[in-house]
Amino acid sequence: MMEGQKSSYANRKKHYEDLLKKQTQTISFISLLRLIIFVAGISFSIFFYMRDTYYLSVFVLTTTLITFITFAIKHKKIKYNKIRCTILCEINENSLKRLDNNWKGFSDSGQDFVDETHSYSRDLDIFGDNSLFQWINTCVTYLGRQKLKETLQKPKYNIEEIYKRQKAVKELAKNIGWTQRFEAEAILSENKNHDPKELFKWVEDKNEFFLKPVTIAVIRILPIITLSLLVSSFILSVISYRIFMLAIVLHIILLLIGYKEVSRNLDTVYQYKDSILIYNRLLKHIEKKKFDSEYLIKLKEKLINKAGMKASTQIKKLANLVTVISDRKNIYYFPINILTLWDYQCLINLQRFKKASSSSLKTWLEVIGEMEALNSLSTIAFEHSDWAMPKFHDSPPIFDAKKLGHPLLGDKRIYNDIHIDKSQNVILITGSNMSGKSTLLRTTGINLVLAYTGAPVCCESFTCSIMDIYTCMRTSDNLEKNISSFYAELLRIKKLVTATEDKTPIFFLLDEIFKGTNSIDRHTGAKVLVAKLSNENALGFVSTHDLELGDIEKTNRKVRNYHLREYYKDDKLYFDYKLRTGVSTTRNALYLMKMAGLEIPSDIDLPK
Repeated sequence: MMEGQKSSYANRKKHYEDLLKKQTQTISFISLLRLIIFVAGISFSIFFYMRDTYYLSVFVLTTTLITFITFAIKHKKIKYNKIRCTILCEINENSLKRLDNNWKGFSDSGQDFVDETHSYSRDLDIFGDNSLFQWINTCVTYLGRQKLKETLQKPKYNIEEIYKRQKAVKELAKNIGWTQRFEAEAILSENKNHDPKELFKWVEDKNEFFLKPVTIAVIRILPIITLSLLVSSFILSVISYRIFMLAIVLHIILLLIGYKEVSRNLDTVYQYKDSILIYNRLLKHIEKKKFDSEYLIKLKEKLINKAGMKASTQIKKLANLVTVISDRKNIYYFPINILTLWDYQCLINLQRFKKASSSSLKTWLEVIGEMEALNSLSTIAFEHSDWAMPKFHDSPPIFDAKKLGHPLLGDKRIYNDIHIDKSQNVILITGSNMSGKSTLLRTTGINLVLAYTGAPVCCESFTCSIMDIYTCMRTSDNLEKNISSFYAELLRIKKLVTATEDKTPIFFLLDEIFKGTNSIDRHTGAKVLVAKLSNENALGFVSTHDLELGDIEKTNRKVRNYHLREYYKDDKLYFDYKLRTGVSTTRNALYLMKMAGLEIPSDIDLPK
């Protein structure tokens, strides 16, 4: 099923490995050539100088320097391309690992996004080790990771927008080479995950004083006058050097007066030097690409301002300024700054950038983040072209899936058909230990999350409504707040019940409800909760060990029983993880106790 995708990734990896070999050879050749040119050029220059042919000596020396610098620039460019090829090799290697279900070692699991209080993300393994985020994430920048997090955790898209996102995801899946190069450009940054919060604050903090025509004129003209005095006093000797020194003292006083304001601005933006250079390349990458889907076209349109100026052009100006500002660390900057008021020249240009781009910068970087998130989703569409793109039903709420499987289980996944609608909106699942109840609930939930992002889902066909997802599957004690696991479960269920009262369509997944209390209270509480949920604008699953809850179906036509079961063969326990109608009739606790090494009295019959 995925042989074509594997072949594509393998061929790309081989292509970049071949390029790496050629680039390594070219770099070695250029390094040797530079050495030969340098030695030969210096030697001939000295030779001609010793023969008193000074002009020829200068010509050879100049030619040597120009040639040496040209090859140095070419060497740097090829070295940069070599690094890019190395990254692209790693990207394709990771893609092959993902196809082979060996992705659990990927470094970015989104552990920093794990939220114990979220309505579903922890229960459905959206973030953290072995999570959906770890499986699909190709985001590199801070805003890219944040956007993917929001997409998976708060997918507040309407049906029309989801369909547009689906087309965007499909288009990107057909341009896997482009998406990989986009990812590679981001990885090239040394400070990839730098929160641009301070950069956004900086660009909004304008100082109008440095935009006034008088201020600009003084800052621009003073260095010209000072340099003229330098030439007049030391070279032409037509005026006293004291006048020049007075001008220098004036410059120093001005630099000291504005030191705090200058440093605050220049140091803040300098922190983002590496990020700004990467933003420039990523924006160019988007601007050069011609898109067909409406969602991507509109995303790209955000990169052009009202004056028709491209975002990359504006960011390039900032990148050039930051490169100049980085020279403040060099020793030669000090005399140049005094002579030219260079700090002020930079500050004026930075203020001009702020004035022109302060309202757009955040939008531009958010476009990068959105594109990264969409690229992550497009890997699913590319690698699993047989998965279904969901269809959406406005109302009443519905969940219908054919051959639904868990996207993270690879070859181990089992497929089930599931249908829930308002006529029977509560599916009560019974089954013994390890029969797959929890996995089935997570399968429905995680696919619903993917559906809302605009990504394909792991099934043959999928139709659903827009519903808020609520789960109660993993609850634990909170010693700091003195909350037991049972009370934590009650709090999550309370959130669910409150949400249903708002008349918002809800999809719920409740696993082994009220497991922290005695069987009588568990049974009574579960009946009350199921009755409550069956009368609300909600669909979902309730799993339980309590077989007596199966009787609810007899008195409540909106509840339907399903079960998962095990079977025994050659005195061994097996599970098929297939969903069947009715209440479970099997049990395995005693058998599992025996498997664990616990002694079971001989007068107790074990299941067979």
